[in-house]
Amino acid sequence: MIGAILLTAAIVIFLVLFDWNWFRGPLGRFASARLDREVVITGDLRVHPWSFSPKAEAYGVRIAQPDWASKADPKGAPAGTPPSKDYMAKVDRIAVQIKILPLLKGDVILPLLAVDRPDVKLLREKSGQANWTFGDPNAPKKPLKLPAIQHFIINDGQLRYEDQQRDIFFLGTVSSNEHASADGRGKFVLEGKGQLNRSPFTALVTGGPLLNISPNRPYPFDAKVDAGSTHVTAKGDITKPFNLGLFETQLSVSGSDLNRLYALTGLTLPNTPPYKISGHLTRKGERFDFKQLNGRIGDSDVSGDLFVLMGKERPYLEADLQSKRLDFDDLGSLVGAAPATGRGETASAGQKVEAGQRDATQRLLPDATLQVDRVKAMDAKVKYRALAVNAPNLPLKKVRLDLTLDKGVLTMDPIAFTFSRGDLSGKVRLDANPKVPRTDLDMRLTNAKLEDFITIKTDGKAAIEGGVMARAKLTGYGNSVHRAASTANGQVTLVSPKGEIRQAFAELLGVNASKGLIMLLSKDNKETSVRCAVADFSVKDGIMTSNQIVADTGVVLARGKGTIDLRNERLDLKIDGDSKKPRLVRLFIPITIRGPFMAPKVGLEAGGAVAQGGVAVALGTLLSPLAAILPFVTGGEAKDADCASLVAEARSDGAPVKVAQTTPAKVKK
Repeated sequence: MIGAILLTAAIVIFLVLFDWNWFRGPLGRFASARLDREVVITGDLRVHPWSFSPKAEAYGVRIAQPDWASKADPKGAPAGTPPSKDYMAKVDRIAVQIKILPLLKGDVILPLLAVDRPDVKLLREKSGQANWTFGDPNAPKKPLKLPAIQHFIINDGQLRYEDQQRDIFFLGTVSSNEHASADGRGKFVLEGKGQLNRSPFTALVTGGPLLNISPNRPYPFDAKVDAGSTHVTAKGDITKPFNLGLFETQLSVSGSDLNRLYALTGLTLPNTPPYKISGHLTRKGERFDFKQLNGRIGDSDVSGDLFVLMGKERPYLEADLQSKRLDFDDLGSLVGAAPATGRGETASAGQKVEAGQRDATQRLLPDATLQVDRVKAMDAKVKYRALAVNAPNLPLKKVRLDLTLDKGVLTMDPIAFTFSRGDLSGKVRLDANPKVPRTDLDMRLTNAKLEDFITIKTDGKAAIEGGVMARAKLTGYGNSVHRAASTANGQVTLVSPKGEIRQAFAELLGVNASKGLIMLLSKDNKETSVRCAVADFSVKDGIMTSNQIVADTGVVLARGKGTIDLRNERLDLKIDGDSKKPRLVRLFIPITIRGPFMAPKVGLEAGGAVAQGGVAVALGTLLSPLAAILPFVTGGEAKDADCASLVAEARSDGAPVKVAQTTPAKVKK
């Protein structure tokens, strides 16, 4: 008995007097082997074992950078920022306490985790290699899982986060502790603040008191993040504290552009006007479900469900979204188009600047640069439907879009627009993998009506009526819509196989002074047939050159030629008309359509006209530009165009047309 007592006393004395610093070297070597980088404890190692909640403290902990990180440059950091070459983390003191009895049941509960003055430098290089990945870098990534912590303290933390893959740089401070609350129960507070990509960043996470936390009860939390113009609020629960791979929350996000969420989420989202959306977010491992999504993007509502899978080579997003009412300007912002000005459109400050530049330069095609690296950094499958559309000057009613993004190839198939009458649908494929991205477009217009697009009316009746069909098949290269259009090659064909036009307008195709001008000015509503009209263009290096432009009406056969320059966004077209009926007075003057897309001008090419009689005096009182141009007499030599051949030829070029009647239509008197 005495021997046992003496042995116990000796053990107690040994443990009390034992210098725990002897373990600093073995612990450092063990940690170095596990983390694949040097770990040292430069200060004291203190252990307090006589408790059901033993405590250990380590002073002066240093964790070095992995070899590859010590050679990395601070590519994403502001100018003058030194590289993170010396260490990954320096900590003045780490104190940890663990409960023994719950541990026997498999529950890890830490009554205390305190970290004093940590200085942490996190780095991910362009290839995706990260210094916070320990062990096999190719092993499946798992969400952070911490034990239940009943008192979590971070004092004077410094954090530097540099992500060269996502072009993110954060420099700021982190702190946490318990604070007294109004009900006297206390609450946990975790704060972070600093600069994220040179914009102010603050994060505040609050939770219930940690003292009675259990790994078997959900832990409530509130979070608020402000990153520049982006604002995030969340209120939810961590299902099993503190397994950050299991939580659910009611989430609200707002900001000036969804694309700016990339820094926070790593997701490649489209450029948008200012937005505000909310929904129920649930995380289970590497899957995030955002359900009952609801809100507004610009002047459009949006709702639906989506989920994201992380932990793979690239994040994968799948969504089913719809709008009850889409504002057409908001759709244009997806390809960098700025909203229209002067109509109270919702737009970010950047979009307003873009709109001003567009109006000043009279450019129509957006030149916003495609973020190639981001397109290649994520996969996606998105289904979108707009049940109604606000599109001034367009008879647009619905939009349908199925989008896939796979290994840097973005495909919209179908992309479809439903008009009051007719549909524009097809496929767009953008391959971001080549050095210069390639875009292939194949769009068809079917069953549409001219009067829905040419809205000139007299006495409430359309000036021109009839079907219209078209096809555009183009391939272009460039990292913006404008640059792709500037290099486009392919074919564009438009056909109107049959219709009606006010005879006055038809006469003006041949600039018939004796009939068309007088009928137009007198508001004569007499109509004549449009037997067929075809406009066919070959496109090479961004220049659309006419193969044929023909409009055959009951009274005039008009032929045209010219170019449409997609590089400089200019029109240069000329139309010659020939009367099919004898006219006493006739002007042989081609009509020209020239100038920028945004403001083309219709004029008359007046060279070579000769005076005849006194008709010019009468014309001068009606149309001053023609005062010096004198008419000739035409006998109506022009014959009916071969509409069936024209339409068939257009169809062979890809236009989805039906053959019109070949019998000349009877002219209405």
